[in-house]
Amino acid sequence: MHFISQELEDYIEQHSQNEPELLVQLNRETYQKVLQPRMLSGHFQGRVLSMLSKLIRPQNILEIGTYTGYSALCLCEGMQEGGVLHTIDIKEELVDFQRKYFNKSVWGNQIHQHLGDALDVIPTLNLKFDLVFIDADKENYIHYFHLIVPMMNKGGIILSDNVLWSGKVIEAIKDNDLTTKILLEYNQLLKNDARVETVLLPIRDGLTVSRVL
Repeated sequence: MHFISQELEDYIEQHSQNEPELLVQLNRETYQKVLQPRMLSGHFQGRVLSMLSKLIRPQNILEIGTYTGYSALCLCEGMQEGGVLHTIDIKEELVDFQRKYFNKSVWGNQIHQHLGDALDVIPTLNLKFDLVFIDADKENYIHYFHLIVPMMNKGGIILSDNVLWSGKVIEAIKDNDLTTKILLEYNQLLKNDARVETVLLPIRDGLTVSRVL
């Protein structure tokens, strides 16, 4: 679903920072070789993630949902020298694809891949995070949030992707549409939870920025 016209989306990309060449290559190969390439963050959202990371200057980053590694590389652009990014995905077939592009970047040694269920992996990470990007199975967004908040540094930022869910959040919900129901509950949680302050941005499929108090 396009919330603005394709012409305006094109104009926005044309007047935002250019996509780094490594990400152009990653984007192209994802569309050539990987299923569901629309899951890629892409040029505009990638530049938004990069800008937010540069403003935050995180030491420790957590990403839930790696896909082919595009968003991880964007988030690394603002990472402090010596910082680390931990990224979790359940798809074993994408690990080597991700690592190829991570190693082509200057952050290869600072990106730690975790294969498995994020609900199992997150509790094993003995770190405090400055920046978290949630972009995995929507049914577990609420569980991820409650796991992550105690692991955040004060003032840390949690980014949640796909929170508008192609506009379904304002449509009549079908009885069997569990994902939309959970996202509605999640969006309400972010608005009302006293541990965070939140703004929902209409970027692509919806990106929520939550600051931990």
